[in-house]
Amino acid sequence: MTEPITLPPPSDPSRHKFNAPLRGLETLCPGSAVPVGPEPDCGAGAVKTLQFIFFDAGGGHRSVATALREIIGDLYPSWQVELVNLQQLLRRVDPFLRITKRRVSSEDVYNGMLRRGWTYGSLPLLRAMQAGIRLNAPQIETVLEQHWRRGVPDLVVSVIPNFNGVLFRSLRAVSASVPYVTIMTDIADRPPYFWQEKQDQFMICGSERAAEQARAMHYRPERIRQVSGMVLKPRFYLQDHNDRRTGRERLGLKPGRPTALIMFGGNGSKRAATIVEALACASAPVQTIVLCGNDTKLRGRLAAQPDCCAIGFTDDVAVYMDLADFFIGKPGPGSISEAVHRGLPVIVEGNRRTMPQEQYNTVWIEENGVGLVIPNFRRIGRAVETLLANDRLARFQANTKSLNNRALFEVPPVLADIMDQSG
Repeated sequence: MTEPITLPPPSDPSRHKFNAPLRGLETLCPGSAVPVGPEPDCGAGAVKTLQFIFFDAGGGHRSVATALREIIGDLYPSWQVELVNLQQLLRRVDPFLRITKRRVSSEDVYNGMLRRGWTYGSLPLLRAMQAGIRLNAPQIETVLEQHWRRGVPDLVVSVIPNFNGVLFRSLRAVSASVPYVTIMTDIADRPPYFWQEKQDQFMICGSERAAEQARAMHYRPERIRQVSGMVLKPRFYLQDHNDRRTGRERLGLKPGRPTALIMFGGNGSKRAATIVEALACASAPVQTIVLCGNDTKLRGRLAAQPDCCAIGFTDDVAVYMDLADFFIGKPGPGSISEAVHRGLPVIVEGNRRTMPQEQYNTVWIEENGVGLVIPNFRRIGRAVETLLANDRLARFQANTKSLNNRALFEVPPVLADIMDQSG
């Protein structure tokens, strides 16, 4: 088994400190710098406390919260950012913990479904969960009010769906003035009661579609803030200093052969093996890099596959993306945004197994011309042949480069402006 590539020390985000607000990006990714405006009154020198509310139902919410905490530490070092895991706050009112005698949480159930691919017809499950939240809202809000009374921050930021109603009401029961902000980690909302609630809050949207939905909900214009995409980890803005040819050879792959990166999140998915086996039978010569996450069985199953490099859980996703030509996986907002930002066209499924909140993502892919959407991965061989024919791959790659996602660097000044206006 080949060893994973490791980032060279100069590119290690844990060792890199961004320069003063928004002025360090040009050195990370030329051409991606954000225009620098006047410092807000509550800028780098003002002490502010922020609470980011996240949970681990899926990996994207924690990822966004930690990414923003990291960049805020560089842009506004006096801000105190606390990450609050909602699951931990609500343990005593979690119905699954009560039923299973504290062994299995709601997060465990959700993540187990994702890991096993049990997402067929998941919209009724989503609506049932939302109904359960509304039914248990009094108990949930009582717990949250106790949390806010222990210390009210200057700003509350939610990066989770479904719970924004109870979070907002419980905060207002304790403070009428603390701004409440929701940062959508999906490209679009799936109403009702998902991201956008009928309440006087700030909504940070990563797409025009989400902003349109917020306007349709009659949010005041100053409450809607649009940024240029999904929030990505800082390492996705680091320049690629690795030689692609050398990197592929180090993984045991052929330097000049078209290469797909296959990824299904941190828990992996057995569908990755199905895709690799299907591509082995395709007429187009393709090799694969498979990020297996924590799925050791999947990695073992792929170890003997020719023209395939199986990688365990890694934080160096951007490095492996830079060794590939295109991406194959589920249409999650984080994974497709990461791939597109690193210049990879995507091939994803769009069918009844697609999560309700991810269904619009397939529309976004086609509208922006950054990939292919297929009914199921049984057709992956034909899809790859289509992608590689008639310069389509090069056209899609050019389209990915036209989408300049700077959301990571745009959100902190938006938060500063909100606190400045509210103060």
